[in-house]
Amino acid sequence: MRSRFERKIESWILGSRWLLTPFYLGLILVIVALGITFFRELWHLYATVFTVGEAQVVLLVLSLVDVVLVANLLIMVVISGYENFVSDIEIAEGEETPDWMGKIDAGNLKVKVAAAIVAISSIHLLRAFLNINELSESKIILMMVMHLVFVFSALLLAYLDKIAQHGPKGH
Repeated sequence: MRSRFERKIESWILGSRWLLTPFYLGLILVIVALGITFFRELWHLYATVFTVGEAQVVLLVLSLVDVVLVANLLIMVVISGYENFVSDIEIAEGEETPDWMGKIDAGNLKVKVAAAIVAISSIHLLRAFLNINELSESKIILMMVMHLVFVFSALLLAYLDKIAQHGPKGH
């Protein structure tokens, strides 16, 4: 039989998960900052759309897509992280929720974060290719190598998550 002291310690340990809540609230504030950045970039796009070339418009659009991907990633981390590590989110009957909500465990979350990093890296690499005359060859090669490292890491994380869930070769 457990002692009262042991139960108290375990209660504190379990309760310590609530210390993560300010981190998730902080990430929500980061999403607000990204929203401000998004609308600033959108304003810049419309202010310059008639005076810049097609490549510059594409770069501005890619910047917008980049901000949206990061915001999506943060929402996924906030909701899934809170659900996985702090507490279930109770939804009222008929209230709308994202399709993935409640279905992403910690392993899936890592894979989704890695995939989002690959997508964001792809956008940065595409921007570099569109500005190829402004960057040195060594910088572009370094960006390509970094992107490949992100891709390899995401694939490895996905494979490890699959093994952890199903065992090697689906067993």
